[in-house]
Formats: sequence, structure tokens, C-alpha cells
Amino acid sequence: MPLVAHSDLPSFERLRADGQEVLTLERAGGQDIRELHVGLLNMMPDAALQATERQFMRLVGSCNRIAQIHVHPFAVDAESRGLKARDYITRYYESFDDVRAAGLDALVISGANPAEPKMEDEPFWEPLVEVMEWAAKHVCSVVCSCLATHAYLQHFHGIARRRCLPDKRWGVYEHRNLASHPLVANLNTRFDGPHSHVYEMTRGDVEPAGVRVLSESEEAGIYLAVSADGFRFVFFQGHPEYDKVSLAKEYKREVTRFVAGERDTYPGYPVGYFGRSAREMLDHHREAVMDAMARGAPPPAFPDAELEPRLDNTWTDTGKAMFNNWLGLVYQLTDADRRKPLMRHLDPNDPLGLKTA
Repeated sequence: MPLVAHSDLPSFERLRADGQEVLTLERAGGQDIRELHVGLLNMMPDAALQATERQFMRLVGSCNRIAQIHVHPFAVDAESRGLKARDYITRYYESFDDVRAAGLDALVISGANPAEPKMEDEPFWEPLVEVMEWAAKHVCSVVCSCLATHAYLQHFHGIARRRCLPDKRWGVYEHRNLASHPLVANLNTRFDGPHSHVYEMTRGDVEPAGVRVLSESEEAGIYLAVSADGFRFVFFQGHPEYDKVSLAKEYKREVTRFVAGERDTYPGYPVGYFGRSAREMLDHHREAVMDAMARGAPPPAFPDAELEPRLDNTWTDTGKAMFNNWLGLVYQLTDADRRKPLMRHLDPNDPLGLKTA
């Protein structure tokens, strides 16, 4: 299921250079294959905007259904961003008005870095709610990532996220698939998956709203869940889209915050992520940073290039399989007119027939 480079978005060329199949618009137009139009509401901060874009495009573009996928990135908070990010969004992203007018087969809503204790105080809250309310009525299925999952459950069900951790939960954790569902069909019963969040919701929080938890970690909690109808909203509290280096970049950012005096303690390692060789190297780096700070000298640069070969990715295959299952269902439940979210003979409250099977 190749991506179609239907715009000048730079990520298409980056993905093609990485080996992802990306069709030119001319080549796509010569093939008699159905299109799927997938929106991407990107709410990540400026530094992670393009990386997040590519991460979700890789997952979507790895689907093996016979279709051409047009990804439509858009943002709802461009005014609050830096000049470079605003220019990028203006040049390459679509407006929500245009996306809404054209319609979508499916939608992905990224996470965001929380800045306020109350989510309704975030600058993106009201426009995010507007997108979710529209999508609930007009889009076949919506994937919500991390904070977007918490936003949906708060707005539609009044379930508030909780900050019950002394520091953020981050790392690569073992999960199990708990239920039979098309989204986890043909997946391993046990798999690795990244988490990175300071707020969380537990199964006990979400099940009263009819949310069904499909994959969970004993240590890190919910990874994948679905709304009561089984498919209209798909919730990730984990991060299947993460690259091999995503958690390393987060760790580097926390080290930088410590050096700048923005956090009191040197950060611990993400759980289950750095192997022995990486930890040994980072132990030496921490000692060098602490020694330099004690002497009032500039700390050494973070060893990005030396660290990268010591990292492993143990979760992307599972993430791709989950997105493959998701888009396969979208393909089955939509028709060529993407303004119709479900085929007419299906029950919108039970589109997969799960309740009658």
C-alpha cells in the first residue's frame, strides 16, 4: 500500500531515501487502484514536528492493502509556534477547513507535550475538540496517540488523566494482547512497546466508558484500546510510531535540562531501552558532565553519533502490524466517496459486527 507524493511535503523524499515506497502523482494516476485519504493532525512541538510526521507516515505507508494512501497533514496551533515551524506548516500542511471539506477515510491525531496541569488550559484544547467532534461523525476511524487519547476520554466521557508518577514513565516495556479483536489479529501474544508520558489512565479509569483494552503492560499500563463500538476511535497510550532514536533524544533533552538547571536530578535511563554497552558509555558521559559542572567548566557534548549504533528497535514490526490491521478495516468499511464514513449497510454503533458475532 504505497504512499502517494501528492504534494511537496519534504517527508516524502526523506521516506523514499529511507527505502519507503512512495509513488509520484503521475505514476499513481496511471494505476487503477483505490485511494485512501488519511489525515494527520500533528500537535507535536516544533523540534519534533517533522520527525513525528515521518514516523506516522512510515506506519501508514507500510500497510499491505492494495490502495494508494494520500496523507493530509494539518495543524491547529500554528499561531503559537516558532517562525520556522509556522513557515513549514504554511507551505506544506493543509488547513482543517480544507480537510473537512474534502473528507477523510481515516485520521491520526498525534500526541503533544503537556504544558498545563489542566488539559482544557492548553492552547490547542478547543481546536482539538473541534476536530474530534467532527471526526466522530464524519471519519470512519480515528487513531489517538497518547495525549490525544486522554483528550478524547476527558471531553467525551469526563475521565480526567492523572499524574500519579514522580517522574514520567518512559522506556520500552513488555506487553500482552488481552483480547480477540481484528486490530490485534495475527500479532504475537507478547511484544515490546515504547511509552513516554507523565499522565496516564488505567483500565479501571476507562472501562466504565465502554473502552476495551486490547494490549497492556503490567508495569506501564494501557498500550492499545478501542472505543465502545469497537473501531471508531482507536487509542494508543504507548508510542508504536517511535524511531530507534526517539527515546535517546528524549534522554538527551532531559540531560540538557539538568545541565541548564531546569531539573534537580540527573535523569535515569528509560526502562528496558539502553543495553549494557549504551549504559556504560552514558555512565562515563554522566561522570564527565558532573565533573565539568563541579569545576564550572562547559559540559561535554552529548555523544549522539557514538550512541546510535548501540541502540535497538524491538517494537516497530508490531506497530506496523497494528496499523496494517487498522487500515485494512478502514479499507473494508469505506467506499470511494470518503465523505461517507461507513458503508450504508453497516451499523455505525457496531461497524465490525463484534457485538453480534
